[in-house]
Amino acid sequence: MRIFMIAVISLLLGCSPSPKQIVIPAIHMAIAQVPLNLDPRYATDAASERVNRLLYQRLVEFDVRYQVVPSLADWQMVTPLHYRFTLKKTAVFHDGTSLSAHDVKATYDSLLALRDAPHRAEFAHIGRIEVHDNATVSFFLSKEDPHFVEKLIIGILPHTQLAQGHDFSHAPIGSGPVKFVCWQSALTLARIADGRYIVLTEVKDPTVRVLKLVRGEVDLLQGDLPPELVKYLQTKPEITVNTNQGTNFSYLGINMQDPILSDINVRKAIAHAIDRQAIIQQVMVDSTRLAGAILPPEHYAGNARLAPYAYRPQYAKQLLQQAGVQLPLKLVYKTSTDAQRVRFATILQAQMAPAGIDLDIRSLDWGTFFEDVKQGHFQLYGLTWVGIQTPEIYLKAFGSQYMPPQGFNRGRFQDATLDALLVNESWPEVTQRIHHQLPYIPLWYEGQFAAYRQTIKHYLPASDGNWDYLATVE
Repeated sequence: MRIFMIAVISLLLGCSPSPKQIVIPAIHMAIAQVPLNLDPRYATDAASERVNRLLYQRLVEFDVRYQVVPSLADWQMVTPLHYRFTLKKTAVFHDGTSLSAHDVKATYDSLLALRDAPHRAEFAHIGRIEVHDNATVSFFLSKEDPHFVEKLIIGILPHTQLAQGHDFSHAPIGSGPVKFVCWQSALTLARIADGRYIVLTEVKDPTVRVLKLVRGEVDLLQGDLPPELVKYLQTKPEITVNTNQGTNFSYLGINMQDPILSDINVRKAIAHAIDRQAIIQQVMVDSTRLAGAILPPEHYAGNARLAPYAYRPQYAKQLLQQAGVQLPLKLVYKTSTDAQRVRFATILQAQMAPAGIDLDIRSLDWGTFFEDVKQGHFQLYGLTWVGIQTPEIYLKAFGSQYMPPQGFNRGRFQDATLDALLVNESWPEVTQRIHHQLPYIPLWYEGQFAAYRQTIKHYLPASDGNWDYLATVE
């Protein structure tokens, strides 16, 4: 007991216990980027979202078909403007206080009061929140929203600390299966069930992350490696590599206001000028699969019947000629400076050449690149949607009224037929219309992988890349 207490004190004060001080061996995981914010009201980057899923509990979750299901609470739609939630299980915050309906109200009230919170707009139509008793809370809306319940995935915060202005971004207090210990050279967490430490260390260079795993300096890697390094790890007998089908959607964005790209024959030519299957086989990790829409075919709003655009460079050239385009068609493709992204770009450049497309690659630092995308300063760009779970993404990404900053319609696509289908939530027709009009070029759903040493018994990466398994893995 004394040794364990020394380990805890050492962690709290210095955040760097020696291996001899830890009774239960820690799980050491190397990650490409540390979380930027551990306050769930502000978190938008992937690392923050993944850690926050471990630290906090939410009112609802999603099942394997992405239907919303109860987590902390059951709910009842009393009227289309009134939703009543009842806490269905006892939950305790990491500071020892019980989670109640007052905490639910305080969390969402605080979110609505934060003008700079990125998730605030999702809840702008909440008129008021009313607590009935410790276990029951009601949300009253100013307008109907059939997807309201699906949005209630913000981690619940304790109302007492919210009132005191506690800094959750650097010292989170949640009620999830893992609690915060300290954050210095590494982010150290501890599992509630068995006290095991989880140490997340940022190692930006993918090669260095791999070497640390091979040398036994870390136990686990998940994602964020180029395929050749994954294949290298598969040759190491002391390393296990598990793969799983993914749901993160990669695509080629198109500026629909560009006079050339506004022609549907030009967009179809681009789609037929890309050999997606060859890219998947040559440079993607196992379990990567062709994509037809943002949401995967197993999603209730997905569409498994979308016919893929085959690689037909000569047909693509014919489409360009029919559109009256002078060949070669010169197009600018913007991407980040990430090595794998640049590699994709050079492959696209080579594949498009036989179709009469001369691709000019512009690789920019992430901030500049993403700002250009949001501002519409591009012809073509490449990005990936990560962790998308609700079909409202079709409205926000392609609805005529959802151009930035109101939404994510970065290509400025306007289509009255699609707008009508979106209102009716006719998902098969919506996805078919998008697939035919090509406001973007669908590429693939990236496969997920985890690589780990024999210190880890079994680790299966989640389809969306989350780290939930850290809460239970032995």
